[in-house]
Amino acid sequence: MQQEKNNNNFAIVIPAYNEEATIRDVAQAALNQCEKVIVVDDGSVDKTVEELDALPITLIKHKVNKGKAASLWDGFMAAIELDVDAIITIDGDGQHSAEDIPLLLNKAKVYPKDIIIGARLADKSVIPAKRYYANKFANFWIAWAAGYPIADSQSGFRLYPKALFDNLSISTEHSFVFESEILIKAAQLGVYSHPVKIPAVYKKGARPSHFRGVHDIILITKMVWKSLHTRWFFLSGLYHSCIRPRDVTKPDVKKNNVSKA
Repeated sequence: MQQEKNNNNFAIVIPAYNEEATIRDVAQAALNQCEKVIVVDDGSVDKTVEELDALPITLIKHKVNKGKAASLWDGFMAAIELDVDAIITIDGDGQHSAEDIPLLLNKAKVYPKDIIIGARLADKSVIPAKRYYANKFANFWIAWAAGYPIADSQSGFRLYPKALFDNLSISTEHSFVFESEILIKAAQLGVYSHPVKIPAVYKKGARPSHFRGVHDIILITKMVWKSLHTRWFFLSGLYHSCIRPRDVTKPDVKKNNVSKA
């Protein structure tokens, strides 16, 4: 039996590239949570599009592969046209469970103007070691540039307030840099992120991750370094992310924009 859909005004965006093995189940699970589901096929050369046949979703098709950043951005723009209050992103490879969406929605009731992240790193035992330590390394740099601790900067399972995109200026040039840069740019606008603990799901037989380990971490580090360099290395950000962590759970933290800290 299909569960009752949430009444919250949100849309789900699913970027997909060669996800024929998982995309139908992911999209169907998303539909069980929300009627506004947008799948962005990023020039897949397998049967990803065919697997979505007859599902009541909005399908955006890229003729060529543009990368995850461009797919997310196109999905965001399509969701905004639906006049939603929030946008939830989940990956098309089945790594995120749509059944955990209510956890993000409940957290968003507490922090309606902020980003909610489904954080996986608490469950270290089931995460491949290289992925775990790469994510921890990225967390350090991104938290420094954002000016507050971030639990899982590389998780693609997120809830974004629609209002964030009213003033967000960001590049979609490098796919796996995009989601990291959003956290930094959002913090400069006074929009923070809050984690919700979710299980790490790595299904047997799933396609290899599109994340290119060392290569993408280098790109993320370069982006962060550029951000820090333009702000004289933002030493207060290092202080508030590592030495004396900024508590973004307090309502009055909004009075002090991180970029000016």
